[in-house]
Amino acid sequence: MLVYSVFYYSKGISEDYDKLRQQVKEGQHVKLEDNHNKQLKSCSLVDQLLTLPQYLIPQHSLSVLMHRLTQSNVTWFKNLFIRFICWKFKVNLDEAATADLTDYASFNAFFTRQLRDGIRPVAEGDDIIVSPVDGAISQLGKVSHGRIIQAKGRDYSVTELLGGNQLLAKQYESGQFATIYLSPRDYHRIHMPVTGKLVAMRYVPGKLFSVNPRTARAVPELFARNERLVCQFETEFGPMVMVLVGAIFVGSMETVWSGQVTPPYGKAVQDWQYTGEQAITLKKGQEMGRFNMGSTVVMLVPGKMNDFNPRWQAGDAIKLGQAMS
Repeated sequence: MLVYSVFYYSKGISEDYDKLRQQVKEGQHVKLEDNHNKQLKSCSLVDQLLTLPQYLIPQHSLSVLMHRLTQSNVTWFKNLFIRFICWKFKVNLDEAATADLTDYASFNAFFTRQLRDGIRPVAEGDDIIVSPVDGAISQLGKVSHGRIIQAKGRDYSVTELLGGNQLLAKQYESGQFATIYLSPRDYHRIHMPVTGKLVAMRYVPGKLFSVNPRTARAVPELFARNERLVCQFETEFGPMVMVLVGAIFVGSMETVWSGQVTPPYGKAVQDWQYTGEQAITLKKGQEMGRFNMGSTVVMLVPGKMNDFNPRWQAGDAIKLGQAMS
C-alpha cells in the first residue's frame, strides 16, 4: 500500500505537468520551467512528507466514525470532547448564543452552534459581496483561462471544481473566486454572500483530504478532487456558485433546503434542479448550509459584480458579513 500511495502521489504531481503542457498547446503561454520553480517554492519536502499519510488512511471510514462520535449524547464523552476542542483551538464562547458547554446535546450541536444576535453585522448594499463564513482567506482573485489559484504555484480547473459542468464554468471566465478555510475554532454555518435564488445543486463524490494550508500546497487540484456540493444561485448580477468542499473528519455537509447530504457518501455525481416553490430565494447574510468540523468554501461570482477589495489578501482572517468588495 505504501508503494501504491507514493506512486499515486507522484502521479498527481505529474498530472499537473500534463495540464500545463496542454495549456501551452492552447496558446496560454505557460512556461513549464517557471511553473516547476513555483511548485518547488510553494510545496516543500516537509509539506509532501507530512501530507503523504493522507494517501494511506481510509479517509471515508474515518469520517463516518467521526460523524458517529460527534453525534454521541453520552454526557461525559461529549462534554470532554467539547472542552478539549475549546482548549486546543481557543474557541471564543463569548460569541455563542449558548455559552454553557453542558447545554449542548452533542459535540455536533456545539460545533454547529448559533452565534449571538447582532454579533456578525452584514455589510449593506445589494452590490456588496460579503464573506459567507468565519475563516481565513486561502486565495481570491480573478478566474484566469478557466482556472483558479489553489496555492502559490498551484491552480485547478473551474470545470473540474464544478463536477465537469462546462456550460456553467464558462459563465465565470471573466468572474472572480474566493476560497475560505474554516478551522475547528470557527463558526461553522455558511451564509449567503449576496441575495440569490436557488437553481441547482450537484453532489460530486471524491477524496477526503484535509483542506488545511499545508495540504493545499502539497496535493494537486485538492478542491477539485475532494467530495463537494456545488450550489448554484441566480442573482441580479448573474449566476453565483457556492462550493462546499468536504474534508477528512468532516462528518457531514448539509443545506437549509435539503438537510443532510453526507453521509452517506455516494460514488456517482447526483444532480437536483429547483423550480417553482423549491426555487427558494435566500437573502444576503441568510444561512444556506453548515459543516461538521472544519472545511472550505469556494465562492464563484460573475464578472458583473464589484471586484474584491485589494486589501483582502491570502492568509487574512475574515468574519461572516464583512464586505469583500
